Amino acid sequence: MTHYSIMMPFAPRRPEQLLPFAALTQWSEASCLWQGQGNVGDTHVSFSYAAASGFRVPVGTSVNLMPFLHPYDAALRAQTLAVATGHRVVAGFGPGGASLQRGTLGAPYRSQLGAVREYVTIVRSLLETGRVNHQGEFFSCGMELGTFPRPAIEIGLGVLRPRMAELAGEVADVAITWLTPASYLRDTVVPALRRGAERAGRPMPRVVAIVPMALRTPDRDPVDLALNSNSGHMRLPHYIDMLSRSGIDVDMADDPRASGRALVEGGAFLYGDQEELTQGIKEFSAAGADEVAFNLAGVCVTYGAKTTLRELETILGNVAR
Repeated sequence: MTHYSIMMPFAPRRPEQLLPFAALTQWSEASCLWQGQGNVGDTHVSFSYAAASGFRVPVGTSVNLMPFLHPYDAALRAQTLAVATGHRVVAGFGPGGASLQRGTLGAPYRSQLGAVREYVTIVRSLLETGRVNHQGEFFSCGMELGTFPRPAIEIGLGVLRPRMAELAGEVADVAITWLTPASYLRDTVVPALRRGAERAGRPMPRVVAIVPMALRTPDRDPVDLALNSNSGHMRLPHYIDMLSRSGIDVDMADDPRASGRALVEGGAFLYGDQEELTQGIKEFSAAGADEVAFNLAGVCVTYGAKTTLRELETILGNVAR
């Protein structure tokens, strides 16, 4: 059975801005509230604020960028969040792009996969045993973390390309995709996850697909919505490469509108009436997604939070029938 979730459509500047979306998660068919990495507020603080305000729901981070958090701090924050919410937490991580690594660390990781493997090894050991003694090339930690009864914490990895998917199959509990068409999920991501899991002799991670979308109305331009939702990601080399592998060519420097149109036509951005949108969402389920998170960032940027909340409620109600 596929679960359906809500992706925060913007990074809250003030934690109370998250509350209406936490309330919708609590009162609707949504199974989880997701929030991405921002540069105006801390994800863990916003989620904890919502829990303290009475909206205690399962939450997921998609994804916290490794250069910003030492793995010990990442484990501590995930554990604190699980206690604050009283629910399962998906602690999602990713290395970020080379430019971000250069800006925070002085140079990119020599090996993206090696850095991710070490990071997850430390976080998992701390969360599962309360201690770790790891001296690595990228991360080192010889510390203890207090352990006590708490809700489950799943370790997630942001996955775009086959090699990271294989690593997620080996070491993660959850594989988190972003902007990946259903066909690419089915043909590339899921087989790579399965290969990694079989190599490690463990179950395949569950798959969470975060999918940008919008309902069709007469006054809307799907290209504008797609660009308002994803233009930043469409400029990053690892997203450009993933989209190219899926048959979607984007070139934001030369032709942004053609790039946005390619997202819509290639199924990376879902746009249609209620029936068409429900069918598109179910294609992700058929492709192997255990959970689909609805990302209405384009609607929010263009029309505001109130319209976004109404649209999320409509989409959730239709797809859950």
